[in-house]
Amino acid sequence: MSDTTNPLAIALFSELLTADQLVRNRLSRVLPKGMEISHFSVLNHLARAGGERSPAQLAKSFHVTRGAMTNTLSKLEWAGYIHIRPDWDDARRKMIAISPAGRRARDAAIASISPMITDLADELGEDKLRAILPILRELRLKLEDDG
Repeated sequence: MSDTTNPLAIALFSELLTADQLVRNRLSRVLPKGMEISHFSVLNHLARAGGERSPAQLAKSFHVTRGAMTNTLSKLEWAGYIHIRPDWDDARRKMIAISPAGRRARDAAIASISPMITDLADELGEDKLRAILPILRELRLKLEDDG
């Protein structure tokens, strides 16, 4: 068996995974009480996208199973952050919209995470951010294509 590992690639993915874990830990600490990262992500997506989305569309957008998305949506609906209604064209489907309370919760979350994100960005500096964003975007697109 030949060794085909690329130390540079291993180091890259090690850094990405560690950074992901650290960011998630920091976000979890500053999000409003009771809000999980998945909740914020869905609320932010709905607020930015405008209009309604089906659970399947949301699951695809977040690269999670429909079951995982259904679990997140159930928690958001219980909190009053989203409205779930039947799809008028296909009764088997549901449509999801952010509620006014969900928009307020999303705005509160943005306000709570903004200082952390701004501080990190300031520490790195604008030049480094401008340099790394295209590379991270290309990596994400490559991973999505291979998914």
